Amino acid sequence: MIKISRLRKNQLRNKFLFIVIIFLIAMACTNNEEAPEGTISKGQDLSIYLTDKGVMMQGFYWDVEPRFEWWNTIADKTKNWSDIGVDKLWLPPVSKGQSGGFSMGYDPSDYFDLGEFNQHGTIKTRFGSKEDLLKLIESAHNNNIDVIADIVMGHNSGGGSEFNSYRNKQTFTLFNPSNGNASGLFNRGFEDFHPNSIHASDEEALFFAEQDLCHLQENVQNWFWKNDNSIAKYYKNTIGFDGWRFDYVKSFSPQFVKSWMDEVGGWTVGEFYDGNADLVRQWVLNSGAKAFDFPNLFQMRDAFQQNNLRILQTGDMLWKSNPDDAVTFVANHDTDREPVIQNNYKLLAYAFILTHPGYPCVFYSDYENTAFKTQLEDLILINRTLATGDLKVLFADADEYIAQRSGTGSNPGMIIYINRSSSEQSREIKTNWISKSLHDYTNNIRTGLTTDSNGTSKLQAPANGYTVWSLQ
Repeated sequence: MIKISRLRKNQLRNKFLFIVIIFLIAMACTNNEEAPEGTISKGQDLSIYLTDKGVMMQGFYWDVEPRFEWWNTIADKTKNWSDIGVDKLWLPPVSKGQSGGFSMGYDPSDYFDLGEFNQHGTIKTRFGSKEDLLKLIESAHNNNIDVIADIVMGHNSGGGSEFNSYRNKQTFTLFNPSNGNASGLFNRGFEDFHPNSIHASDEEALFFAEQDLCHLQENVQNWFWKNDNSIAKYYKNTIGFDGWRFDYVKSFSPQFVKSWMDEVGGWTVGEFYDGNADLVRQWVLNSGAKAFDFPNLFQMRDAFQQNNLRILQTGDMLWKSNPDDAVTFVANHDTDREPVIQNNYKLLAYAFILTHPGYPCVFYSDYENTAFKTQLEDLILINRTLATGDLKVLFADADEYIAQRSGTGSNPGMIIYINRSSSEQSREIKTNWISKSLHDYTNNIRTGLTTDSNGTSKLQAPANGYTVWSLQ
């Protein structure tokens, strides 16, 4: 009996010692920065790294529904958008177009009819009434979001017919209270379009040749930006807009964007729709405004569709030379009707722009897509926190692209790993982090990694996916 009792005591003591050892190991892993690889990792609270960076929300898509209620629809979303980091809201052209209640605003007729005059078959614009617009802007401002007006000043639509002596025929260039301009402001006729007594045409590309506005005409300049009751000053000082998005700026000289900005100020971006980065850079220089980074959009398209992610490293993009002037994007109301970036590549593209330099714009339809929403919110948070410091491409081939942001001060930065292939990939990469535990802040890979004494780690990315690695 004594021998049995001692045996049981030894067994209990060994069991107790085993439990203590396991507990001490667990505590060591909890307190040690170098937790074993393969364990489920937990990242830091990224709010400690929050910067004043934000993103722009394009608050519409082509042919938005419901008609006449769009301003009210998105007003209810401004609180959520602000919470995730949206600091600018880009609206479609807010004035009455030739298509009335069906117009998306890109056929401008009466710039001062924001949904209050009965013309072109409706009082409200497609988006709602003037009162609805004012409530939306107030809601955005209450949530610390600036509101960006879309300005179409290259062409007009919806005027009355008049004899045009320069074209020797009837043209729809008469805008007055009885002809597409019920407000009675900015009345205009064929002298305000091309050709006229000043010159035959703009030096730039034409859109609607017969209704192509001449910005050298005093009447046009006065009503667009110079007068105290000009469109620019009315939109800014009375309606409450904070900045401008200029539509199809190829159709008029950049000097007129600069003149508008010099007169009224405000954050400004232009749609210079071209994949040639040198041409976009020249427009930025001449206008003094920012530009949408169409070169970046087309290079991403080629990289994903041609299965050649080296293009992301070698392609010429506006943000590479002018990061503060580049508004990067994946889709907008034009490019998504026949998508430039296919749906199955969109999250890869957003992972690219939201971890790289430039000011990102998120497309309404993509954010409201339930398949994308959570991932986009994670990427926006990463953009506002870890996506800082110098960029260095660490690896690029047909299927994989890996780049590091160096961080600033106490911010450790991050590494983006994009994997275009149909299988999970891993690659040994030398990082800036020595003997540290790493976490994927996209949560696409749940197990943690570690770097060795040289800063090297075997990073991972899921099939047709991406990861963003930084310190646990």
